[in-house]
Amino acid sequence: MAVRNSGRFLLRIEDIDQNRARMEWEDRIYDDLTWLGISWEKPVMRQSQRMNFYRDALAGLWARGLLYPCFCNRRDILQAVSAPQEGAPLTGPDGLIYPGICHGRARDPCAPLPDNTALRLDLRAAIALLPPRMSFTETGRSGATEQIHFRPEELSSRIGDIVLCRRDMGTSYHLSVVLDDADQDITNVVRGEDLFEATIIHVVLQHLLDLPTPVYHHHRLIRDAGGKRLAKRDDARAIALFRSEGAAPKDIRRLVGL
Repeated sequence: MAVRNSGRFLLRIEDIDQNRARMEWEDRIYDDLTWLGISWEKPVMRQSQRMNFYRDALAGLWARGLLYPCFCNRRDILQAVSAPQEGAPLTGPDGLIYPGICHGRARDPCAPLPDNTALRLDLRAAIALLPPRMSFTETGRSGATEQIHFRPEELSSRIGDIVLCRRDMGTSYHLSVVLDDADQDITNVVRGEDLFEATIIHVVLQHLLDLPTPVYHHHRLIRDAGGKRLAKRDDARAIALFRSEGAAPKDIRRLVGL
């Protein structure tokens, strides 16, 4: 897609979760992509080297009153959304939608950004800064270019007060990719359709941070013979295994539908 449009193909190592980052796994990415005949610009951007950049953005949102600290664990959230009076729990791109347990805690935007603390987006405050209708361009889901529209008032039931800074990471996937896309002048994002629903989060953050919104292409997921998607967490077959069994690059291209 990049070559066809006279574009640049960029590879980014998204390693903010250091508990799941291993150099040997990163080396395998480089080796497998090279074997497939894919090349990319160097040096590769590494998120773990950009933590100060993410913290500066968080400090700006904090000073505007758009963040609040959260001290809940998963059990706290599950118990709150499972209370009989709450009805069926709502889920969003990040799982259970946060019920606002810590939203009412006193906070001082003039105070320094807290350290080693989870920080959530105050969606009520953010909605007041958003236009009445928002949208992004999608080119992957239907095979044609389409505009995906949504209204800010829908966000409470679709995403809730999402975490923008995880206590053990100092940032979050959503915040980091939005900042990195803008910093790399990304015009077209290509990723799996499992991230389609998260795109409204990214569009909201782009508006709040005064950043451009790229065109998005969400491709179908690669699945096994039983229909289950191939994912690292499920110990799915790696390209290295196909290679060891004698597969050629053309076999992998056919497997993923190219």
